[in-house]
Amino acid sequence: MSEQTYSSMRTAMVESQLRTSDVDDQRVIAVMARVPREDYVPAERRAMTYIDRPIPLNGGRALNAPLVTGRLLKEAQVDAGDKVLLIGAATGYSAALLAEMGAQVTAVEEEGGPEIAVPGMTVVRGALAQGAPDGAPYDILFIDGAVEEVPAALVQQLADGARVVTGIIDRGVTRLCAGRMVGGALGLNSLADIEMVALPGFGAAKTFTF
Repeated sequence: MSEQTYSSMRTAMVESQLRTSDVDDQRVIAVMARVPREDYVPAERRAMTYIDRPIPLNGGRALNAPLVTGRLLKEAQVDAGDKVLLIGAATGYSAALLAEMGAQVTAVEEEGGPEIAVPGMTVVRGALAQGAPDGAPYDILFIDGAVEEVPAALVQQLADGARVVTGIIDRGVTRLCAGRMVGGALGLNSLADIEMVALPGFGAAKTFTF
């Protein structure tokens, strides 16, 4: 496809997927209209770049639908200079958007995960649930997918007052959640049921019943 075709598809994504679905932060609208999402989609999947559902990637991972990315960005309330811990970097699309909004991004992706092609930021390879403690404390925890729970290892890497956005898997339903660190404790609010890519390595601790 031509650059003009992708540009037209990107405009259509903004108008039909974002503006109609509670993505009303004009900075988020502007950055998603500007950054070429096709640059972060494998060549064999580029025809799917602007569809409103997840895009399969190599290694069993997937890229979240544009609406999910837009909602997470809106709730994160990114300010220029914010230190962001991005969990589940995938191909780097969300990382590129965050960086374009002026954030200092530390992007974590598992060993053997998708190739990340985003210059100008720190990329850490390892277990997603362990984060990147060397760069702590962070102003924003941006978990780019759904997890059963936010592990203590990530919470401990946040500054007081830090914003947190994620998807939480609750009895088979994925919910978009946002919250803050206050006094060393994380409080999350459920905002909407939404289809999100599940991230590996975040199973909730098992409890025993008798």
